[in-house]
Amino acid sequence: MYAEDLEAAEDFYARVLGLEPFARQVGRHLFYRCAEAVFLIFNPEATTREPGEVPRHGARGRGHLAFAIPNTELQGWRDQLGQQGVEIEAEVSWPKGGRSLYFRDPAGNSLELATPQTWGLV
Repeated sequence: MYAEDLEAAEDFYARVLGLEPFARQVGRHLFYRCAEAVFLIFNPEATTREPGEVPRHGARGRGHLAFAIPNTELQGWRDQLGQQGVEIEAEVSWPKGGRSLYFRDPAGNSLELATPQTWGLV
């Protein structure tokens, strides 16, 4: 994902989702552990001009990321988002029985909290 204001992103992901970065480089990136995965947020400006062996990312614009949550936590996440002043843009009931909550981070990225049935994983 990309965000020009990494400080706002770090505050949002800590306050709203309870995530803390395990690595950060001021002005360049935030790295988070999410269960067995790693979630990366880069400043697009910093990654378009990198010298050396690291390929330039250079992506711009809004992205989308889905986090899997248990069915039993859906209402708790509705409450958490509301308490933090985060607008739920949509709540979707999927054909396989899953449910998703959609909202935005400060950079405008679309975030989704989805139950595993959404993808037919249970």
